[in-house]
Formats: sequence, structure tokens, C-alpha cells
Amino acid sequence: MRKLAKQKEEDGAEIDLTPMLDVVFIMLIFFIVVASFIKEAGIEVNRPDNSKSDPSDATSILVNIRSDNQIWMENRRVDVRSVRANIQRLLASDPEQAVTIKVEKGARANAVVNVADAAREAGAGSVNWASGGGKK
Repeated sequence: MRKLAKQKEEDGAEIDLTPMLDVVFIMLIFFIVVASFIKEAGIEVNRPDNSKSDPSDATSILVNIRSDNQIWMENRRVDVRSVRANIQRLLASDPEQAVTIKVEKGARANAVVNVADAAREAGAGSVNWASGGGKK
């Protein structure tokens, strides 16, 4: 009689894992669904097409930022600290000129922001953007 009671106790000591697995799978499905709705924060940038007008026309001041972060104005390389003075000098002859910043692929955002800030501080009425593609 004792053996029979001991055997029943051992059989009843098993843990049923089915409800725990159900809960785990429901949690997995929940996190997968929630993760699909999470959108990373950022800003959308509308870049102009290369087929549009050439930004190097005579009515705008062209600042070219190359892929190695070199800044070029009027066919000469300039330092980032002298961009503002150069733009002010060019705006003195025609204050209505727009500043066009042509950025090549691979240029650092820091250089682009510094040039745009310098153009605004120099008093440019409008700052335009153009994609420069790759190296020529």
C-alpha cells in the first residue's frame, strides 16, 4: 500500500509546462507586433533631382563642399572660418544673391551645417541646396 501511495505522489509532482509556454508565445507575438509599430525619429530631407537647373548660375554664390570636407568658393579652397567673410564680400556687390551649397556624397554633416550657419550669419536672404553627386 505504501508503494502505491508513493508512486502517486511522484506522478503528481510533475509540473505542466504547457501554460507557461503559451504565455511565452503570447508575449513573443505581442513584442513582435509592438516592435513593428515603432518608428525611429528623424528628419526627412527632400533632395533636389540632378536633372533640374544648374545651381552654378551667375545669380547665386556657389559654395562647394567636397566629399573630403574641403570647402571651395570661386575656384579656390577656403577655410570654414572664412566662409562667412567671403559670402559677405560677395553679397556686398549684390545683396539679393542667393547662396547655393553644393554638397558631394560623403561630406560630413558638421561641415554642411557650419557652412549653412555662416551663410545665414553673413546675411544671405536664401540658402539653396544642391547635390553634388560624386567626385569628378
